[in-house]
Amino acid sequence: MSEKDVILEVRNLSVHFDIPTGGLFGGHKVLKAVKDVSFDLHAGETLGIVGESGCGKSTLSRAIIRLIHATEGESLWMGKDILKMSPKELIGLRKDIQMIFQDPLASLNPRMTAGAIIAEPLKIHYPEVTKAERTVRVAEMMEKVGLTANMINKYPHEFSGGQCQRIGIARALITRPKLIVCDEAVSALDVSVQAQVINLLMDLQKEFGVSLLFIAHDIAVVRHIAQRIMVLYFGEVVEIGESEQVVMEPRHDYTKKLIASVPVPDPKEEMKRREERRRLRREAAAAAA
Repeated sequence: MSEKDVILEVRNLSVHFDIPTGGLFGGHKVLKAVKDVSFDLHAGETLGIVGESGCGKSTLSRAIIRLIHATEGESLWMGKDILKMSPKELIGLRKDIQMIFQDPLASLNPRMTAGAIIAEPLKIHYPEVTKAERTVRVAEMMEKVGLTANMINKYPHEFSGGQCQRIGIARALITRPKLIVCDEAVSALDVSVQAQVINLLMDLQKEFGVSLLFIAHDIAVVRHIAQRIMVLYFGEVVEIGESEQVVMEPRHDYTKKLIASVPVPDPKEEMKRREERRRLRREAAAAAA
């Protein structure tokens, strides 16, 4: 990949929150959720952002695309800072950057049919498309994500969790975006359904050439889908590199702990993993003493 392929450049991005502490004088403290994060994303690439719950993954992803306010830094989309865009420019940007959310059912409007949910971005960003054309495009997209066109008039509660996430994927893809942010997109699904959705995303990425920011806490899942992995720890990047290199030759102790926490079916191997986790905990305790 060359620098010409870069579509997103994140530079020194930080997100701080003021947390009220209460008390007589109404004080507050600053929570530094994301600290000085920088990385590039190339066209057609999947970058996995991995770390335990609360490490700042979702906060980072939302700040990058300006769903929440960033305290400082830059998020450059095709060379233009998203954080400084006007409201009109942001609306135009949304068709190129879409998001798939963690909770499949909660991210869908229960009062809208599957067809209406998938068609909504087309109505907003391409008002010139006729109703008949929208219906055709929605039916085609439903087929691509593994749903059938005869489900177009069903409501979210009539679908399984995996099917709801497929609706979310179809909604994200209907505008033919250049980037999709997958915020824990499979963590709420059963393991077997997770595999199906991940394979679907990989197939659709090849077909549409879309880039993915894939956020998850399971480094084994991220390894399967991402070309590169970025490890986040307490809001800071502690490691970034090619997926196989990060998993097979981790440099940071936190990355080693994430890898050691992945369960394996072999009892002997799992015993070795447990001993390694104990060793790392002892070393961490000794270093903190």
